Amino acid sequence: MSTRIAFLKGHGTENDFVIVPDPENAIDLPPAAVAALCDRRAGIGGDGLLHVVRSAAHPEAKEMAAEAEWFMDYRNGDGSIAEMCGNGVRVFARYLQRAGQVTEGDIAVATRGGVKRVHIAKEGDITVGMGKALLPEGDITVSVGERSWPARNVNMGNPHAVAFVDDLGHAGDLFAPPPFSPASAYPDGVNVEFVVDRGPQHVALRVHERGAGETRSCGTGACAVAVAAARRDGADPAVTRIPATYTVDVPGGRLVITERPDGEIEMTGPAVIVAEGEIDAEWLETVNP
Repeated sequence: MSTRIAFLKGHGTENDFVIVPDPENAIDLPPAAVAALCDRRAGIGGDGLLHVVRSAAHPEAKEMAAEAEWFMDYRNGDGSIAEMCGNGVRVFARYLQRAGQVTEGDIAVATRGGVKRVHIAKEGDITVGMGKALLPEGDITVSVGERSWPARNVNMGNPHAVAFVDDLGHAGDLFAPPPFSPASAYPDGVNVEFVVDRGPQHVALRVHERGAGETRSCGTGACAVAVAAARRDGADPAVTRIPATYTVDVPGGRLVITERPDGEIEMTGPAVIVAEGEIDAEWLETVNP
């Protein structure tokens, strides 16, 4: 391993990421190293890490290499692996554009949640095809303190519990994962969104992300919230045959989510690269026992 490892820092609606370019998958990034890099006091700081690898070079992505040259090997801030991160895909695409690997227009990105279609617009925003939502049956309840709410189970390649509340303050501090029941609904944990209405087809959320705590934004969470809101509002595009578009305010900005009659969901929002530098590989080895 070289003594220096290149990194960048970026965010999508203030959901921030450490970006580690590694086309040939040559850098060892075990959970302890990822957690150290994402530590906001002792490391670089981020809600998660985007490991940028060519699909053909990664065992989990080889089968997608014919469709997508690049694989987003995404890790949560605690070092655990996640299936998908919507804001992360936008920042991943922005990095590829900055590095000269892609230009404006349509590209494909491989993820553990499948190949995602991405459009980089001339005006700067990036749209990601997020796939279709799954809506598992069953009653879900989430709780904060003495309050409890029914929640909608929505899977966007990763699991979400969406609860509509009267006040976002009712979500509490969101330091710890909000309790949910039944436990069998989410055996691997869940992202929990608390949602209030701001106007017609306009909502705002706070989110506790599995493995990261409360974050400033969650792309898959915004999609899950838009789907849950559309079902609540009787605006299921599969039934009405009309696309449903919701504006979703997150603490770090605004995302626009559209669900089409065929079930495909598109998310549009900003993505920014703010810095680049080098990681000291010797330090990284010391935090990876």
